[in-house]
Amino acid sequence: MAHGLDDVETGQAAALPRRAADRILAFVNDLVVKASSAALVAAGFVLTYSVIVRYFLKISTDWQDETSVFLIIGAVFLSSAAVQAMRGHVAIETIVGLLPPRVNRVRLILVDVASLAFCAFFAWKSWTLLHEAWVDGYHSGSTWGPPLWIPYSLMTIGMTLLSIQILLQVIDESRRGGHPR
Repeated sequence: MAHGLDDVETGQAAALPRRAADRILAFVNDLVVKASSAALVAAGFVLTYSVIVRYFLKISTDWQDETSVFLIIGAVFLSSAAVQAMRGHVAIETIVGLLPPRVNRVRLILVDVASLAFCAFFAWKSWTLLHEAWVDGYHSGSTWGPPLWIPYSLMTIGMTLLSIQILLQVIDESRRGGHPR
């Protein structure tokens, strides 16, 4: 009987770091969703301001397009991990109803592993692009010319958070045998 308790205690001890990582990522996701929401509202205000100033006051605004694009890039990439945590990304659910539960569990794990491979590669390439932009001082080719490390950093952080989120879900699924929550 003591052997069974040892197994339970070992399993619980092994799950503690994962639970802590889940809590930390959930906290980060909550902050990021709020910031992303604010960024989308700000992008709307920037574009509205631009239209009003250009149409009524005939004042050129050369910064508004890139500013709104940067805000939208940040909102999309940074919030992707929060969307993944809710399994809110686009999925083809028709096939789920056609497959037996065991096959669906395997399909879910395989899709998540493939998604993890793609997102981890994307995150790695984003890190290299961010490094190049920072070291070489890349700037946009527009008249405003903001540094490109700004959108690249948003993309990099977002893809890194998404990769971590998917990794935690793959670990959770493989520990549960792929049973859905």
